[in-house]
Amino acid sequence: MNWTVETLNAIVEAELEALPADMRARFVHISRLIEEFGLERVHEPHVKHVRGSLWEMRLTGRAGISRALYVTAVARRVVVVRVFVKKTQSTPNREIELALKPAKEIRQ
Repeated sequence: MNWTVETLNAIVEAELEALPADMRARFVHISRLIEEFGLERVHEPHVKHVRGSLWEMRLTGRAGISRALYVTAVARRVVVVRVFVKKTQSTPNREIELALKPAKEIRQ
């Protein structure tokens, strides 16, 4: 069975669409890697564990760095729960907390 990558809702879609084109292209590239080879075969620098069930897709572009925070769900699904542009070296705790709230509701 193959992996699929999806967004949680329209808010996450809008966050993704607000990214610069090169960062969105990077998101599509990492998503295709996951769907084609399986999440278990995709590692750093593409994805990295954040905390608990939360992982991040690491998106870079000319304008800077962004992250797409996701959790895995039943039926081999990757569900993106938050997308944001990073302004600091580490992922801000506020962003992690915002992502963990909806992540708890997803059947994992």
